[in-house]
Amino acid sequence: MFIGHYGPAFGGKAAMRAIPLWVLFVAVQWMDVVWSMLVLGGIEKLRIEPGYTEASALVLYDMPYTHGLFGSLVLSIVFGSVVALFFKGQRGRAFLISAGAVFSHWLLDLLVHKPDLWIYDDVKVGFGLWRWVWISLPLELACLWLGAWAYARFVPARRGGNVWLWMFVATMSALQFYADFGPDPTSPRAAALTALLAYGALALLAGLVDLSRATAPRSKATRAAASGTG
Repeated sequence: MFIGHYGPAFGGKAAMRAIPLWVLFVAVQWMDVVWSMLVLGGIEKLRIEPGYTEASALVLYDMPYTHGLFGSLVLSIVFGSVVALFFKGQRGRAFLISAGAVFSHWLLDLLVHKPDLWIYDDVKVGFGLWRWVWISLPLELACLWLGAWAYARFVPARRGGNVWLWMFVATMSALQFYADFGPDPTSPRAAALTALLAYGALALLAGLVDLSRATAPRSKATRAAASGTG
């Protein structure tokens, strides 16, 4: 899954407006960010096989650290703990939302990957919906647009903010069509580098879109501290 991963990022922002959207964009792809770096380092491996599935030519035969169940839980806990450090007074909530955003990646991958998500020994799981692009593509778009709807509904926009949001979502949707029907990566290294570039660019754009939304309201305790009362 690619663009569909960003639905939970938008949803997480709707659940806790104090977390920047770009942080949640990084969170939902954190497993793949680390995976890309491990592929570049030769630690995790894949090969390119055109036609492997209708939606992806990536044969992800060796990624036990980032996409194994245990590894994904560790990455979720670490990322959530780091984010929570910046939210004194709301650390538990910040942890649950950011860690949940990271782990949502594994859950959504479970739907579309062939059995390549490591559990233990030689046990790997995956429902393989990538085999049918007419199923996986609408699923990707539904996840993205549902999350974006929640973001638009619960994170008020400044003037013109919704225009920027839906332009961004439409662009992301177009990227998914390109990922499904465009040329396959030329090599594992190219796939990893392209992934890192795409994730970085989308997180940057998410940060800009987030500037078009209203500032999250401060808690009573925060307002009292700022005014010197209470």
